[in-house]
Amino acid sequence: MRILFACGGTAGHINPAIAVAQLIRQKRPEAAILFAGNPTGMEARLVREAGFDFAPIHVKGFQRQLNWYNIQNNIKAVLYLTTASSRAKKIIEDFKPDVVMGTGGYVSGPVVREAARLHYKTITHEQNAFPGVTTKLLSRHVDKILLAVPDAEQYLNPNCEYVVTGNPVRQDIIFAGREEARKKMGVGDRVCLLSFGGSNGARAINESIAQLMAWHCKTGEIYHIHATGKYGVDLLPELLARQGIKNYREYPNLDIREYISDMPVCLAAADLVISRAGAITLSELQAAGRASILIPSPNVAANHQYYNAMVLQSADAACVIEEKDLTGEVLIDTVKKMIADRDRLTQLGRNASKIAILDSNERIYNEIITLLKK
Repeated sequence: MRILFACGGTAGHINPAIAVAQLIRQKRPEAAILFAGNPTGMEARLVREAGFDFAPIHVKGFQRQLNWYNIQNNIKAVLYLTTASSRAKKIIEDFKPDVVMGTGGYVSGPVVREAARLHYKTITHEQNAFPGVTTKLLSRHVDKILLAVPDAEQYLNPNCEYVVTGNPVRQDIIFAGREEARKKMGVGDRVCLLSFGGSNGARAINESIAQLMAWHCKTGEIYHIHATGKYGVDLLPELLARQGIKNYREYPNLDIREYISDMPVCLAAADLVISRAGAITLSELQAAGRASILIPSPNVAANHQYYNAMVLQSADAACVIEEKDLTGEVLIDTVKKMIADRDRLTQLGRNASKIAILDSNERIYNEIITLLKK
């Protein structure tokens, strides 16, 4: 069994592929597994850290907004485009995979498309409710498309075969215990808020969170875990100072960090989560059964986070606030209303659980095996 994965760009594209590869390795130790990705991308590090072989291929996406940086980017993208197909062909013919699987990002396009052209078996996984450009293009060529949510099918080629598998979710998120987590965090009987805006941090979220913290921190009735992101480390203390919080470390109910490395514990302890609406984040919220306030990023392709968030809001599992409507006052009012009814918060979490797919890895693995047998 020989599997070639093509993925890159963001952790949301890379981690699902690694999760599936790890399951394949567990079930089929003899399987040969290779990843194709950008040598300077996040995938080069994450794939090697996970212990898999890596084949470099240079691919860049085009940027629509015209400025000097994007013009330079687009020139490189054109140059890479001229060599991507031949490089993809060499990777494929050297490795001779039984199946080629793409999980999104610009790398998936040339690799999976070339594999289909060469009559290899191909499969691709779409994490979002609104599919990306790469998935839309590949839907004309691949043998099968795996979807995280049924809503995505309406945007894709009607002639392709679709299966809903969900997004792979870490087992430690599924099985983390609430009481144990709250005891470890020292939450007690207080409402626990968990908020974050991504690894780099979102300025709009940090600004509104600062006002939210100023509203609740002095009473100590709410325990609040917040990840500032890389660009919020220095910004958030400045924002809190403007709200009269000169030294946030004086408040033991504020747990402020750059990055949340123990997400399973924090999610298990939380009553309410405030976050962006990336596909993997939402799958983790569903797996953990947590109520949420979702603030979709407007700075993503085709506004896909909005469509992701609306899946949860339509299931009565979340409240969506678009960034254009976000202010500290709006966030405070929304949080105030939601935590005032603890039974309602619990119900929102249960509704999130109802749409969770907890065996996504197994479903994807089974689809790969089924394709192999054809």
